Order: sequence, then C-alpha cells, then structure tokens
Amino acid sequence: MIRSFLAIEIPVTVLKKIGEVQEELRFSRAEVRWVNPEKIHLTLKFFGNIEESKVEPIVESIGGPIHATSPFSLQAKGLGAFPHFRNPKVVWLGLVDRQQIMIPLQKQLEDQLEKIGFQREDRPFQPHLTLGRTTSSRGRDELVGRMEKYREEEFGEFQVEGVTLFKSELKPSGPIYIKLREIRLGS
Repeated sequence: MIRSFLAIEIPVTVLKKIGEVQEELRFSRAEVRWVNPEKIHLTLKFFGNIEESKVEPIVESIGGPIHATSPFSLQAKGLGAFPHFRNPKVVWLGLVDRQQIMIPLQKQLEDQLEKIGFQREDRPFQPHLTLGRTTSSRGRDELVGRMEKYREEEFGEFQVEGVTLFKSELKPSGPIYIKLREIRLGS
C-alpha cells in the first residue's frame, strides 16, 4: 500500500515568499503547525492508501482531461483561513484562476477517478495552499492581526504545466513526497 495524492507543484519563487510570510506570522507566538514551504502544493485529489497496482489506472484515467487542457496560469494571492478569518484553524494562501480552468479541470479529474472506484470529495473544491494549522487558540488574535496585512497580498503568478501523482511517506520528521508520475498539460 502507498499513501498518495494528485497535485500541482508550486514554483520556488512563490514558495520562498510563503516562507518569509510564515516567518513573520511565527512572531505572533500562536500555536501553529506550519507546513514546510518545500512541501506546499495544490492538492487536486487525496487518495489515501492505495495498492501500487492502482498507479497506472489512475494515470490512464486522468490522461484525457489533462492532455485536453492547455497550460494555464494561477495567481497566488491573499491569506485566508478556514473555517473563518477571525477563527483560523487552517491558514491558507488563495489561488486566483482568471481563465477559470482549474475548477472545471479538477471536476473532470474527479469524474474520471470516480469511474475507476475512487469516491468523490464531500466538499466543493476550493483552490488554496495550506500554510499551517492552529493547535490551540493561544495567540490567535495576534496571528489574525499579522495575517490581516497579507489579506490582499500578491505572492506571484505562475504557469501550470502539469499535474503530479505523489507518494507520501510519513516519517517522524514529517512527510516525504516522492514523484510517481508527472503528466504534462496539453501534450
């Protein structure tokens, strides 16, 4: 069994800026488990534990929609939080898709994956990058105050060229992500 997910990788330029913002947010002394910027990605589908024999059927089933979609751009912009900005459990960075390609593509991928036995997500897809998860309410107000100045901040625009199927190995030091397959858009 391998733990796996389908994602879009984020360029180093955006990840560097995310790391700088996380550093400033740490000064709030809020209790947050910050995601290492190197591990940040846009998850399109989390599979959980799957048989290794499922890798090829996954790649084959999503090939159609991915090859039919041309590369497109996303803009990383604005900090937010789930469930609400004033009560952050998950701190995230928003992704703006001016061409409106991302959500339809993700829906097509869900449709294809459902045909080979993967259950649909319960929640609607909201493109975002998880930066951290709070572990208590300590320091929350100061965290929200520091997040406020990044609410409309632009972190950079980038071109999405493909989708990657990752294997996730859980280690005491945190997860290690290993690329299993990279599928190029429009090819």
